[in-house]
Amino acid sequence: MENIFQHTKRPNPKLFFKKKDKNDIRLGEIIKSNKKDYTDSNFVLVGCPQDIGVKRNHGRIGARKSPNKIRQNLYKFVSNEKIEKAKLFDLGNIIVQKTLEQTHEVQEMVVSQILKDGKTVLSLGGGNDISYPDCKALSSLNKEILALNIDSHFDVRFNKSRNSGTSYFMLLEEKTIKGKNFWELGIKNSSASTVHKKYLEDKKANIIFAEDIAVPNQVKTIITKVLKENSRKNIFWGFDMDSVKASDAPGVSAPSPFGFSSEDAIQFAILAGKSKQTKVFEITEVNPYYDIDNRTSRLAALMIWYFIYSSTK
Repeated sequence: MENIFQHTKRPNPKLFFKKKDKNDIRLGEIIKSNKKDYTDSNFVLVGCPQDIGVKRNHGRIGARKSPNKIRQNLYKFVSNEKIEKAKLFDLGNIIVQKTLEQTHEVQEMVVSQILKDGKTVLSLGGGNDISYPDCKALSSLNKEILALNIDSHFDVRFNKSRNSGTSYFMLLEEKTIKGKNFWELGIKNSSASTVHKKYLEDKKANIIFAEDIAVPNQVKTIITKVLKENSRKNIFWGFDMDSVKASDAPGVSAPSPFGFSSEDAIQFAILAGKSKQTKVFEITEVNPYYDIDNRTSRLAALMIWYFIYSSTK
């Protein structure tokens, strides 16, 4: 347990919003972040404030600011009996290293330890490259995992230098995840390389395009089926916010006018929270520099809130 505190920086208490109204208690007033409270927690939130992988992938930088921005919005939401029962702990942010590779090593170590301690991880990017260490951490707990990439892009680029688009290529090549247990959800045909699609098909991965799922009621139907067919596997959920249409989430690294609605995003969070097999719930690519009225950060925060709420009886 000592290492996870050595390799993370405690969250700024100023982010913990306080309404100071006993009849309207906010999450910022009940959140735990002191080391002594870690053992008793069920859910652990950890941020990775870097966008080196986005920059390497020629994306627009700014995602490094998102973990604290999401916190700022999350802790303004109300607390209630179910939220309090969840026992959320904020570990703070990973201490970013000199290289992306070194940062990933720290991320993997920290997430692995949290999982070994029997807690559910809420992982906040930063860039989508953290899916690589987060998935590796979960695989160290159980080799047979279900990995869901909810994204506009396949993220199986063949680049030798890892970046925000290489995570799942690396995971598949290293056999950290099996193709049959990997789902690409919400991929936009306009962003889908023929070569990358063929690679995934050869790996027997599952692909559902945005055109087929980003329509009313389809998210719940499809995800319920996937979860039912994989009821014994530990689950990693990687939600890239660029999968949401720009009108609902303008502050992302790669915006698009087409994609999931905010209602779809919340549905993903609820379904992930309800599944007892969920071990890691990751949100990436929020870019506060391009956000409008905190719309994207607030949606990400609301997803975290609904995930926690849905996880608790």
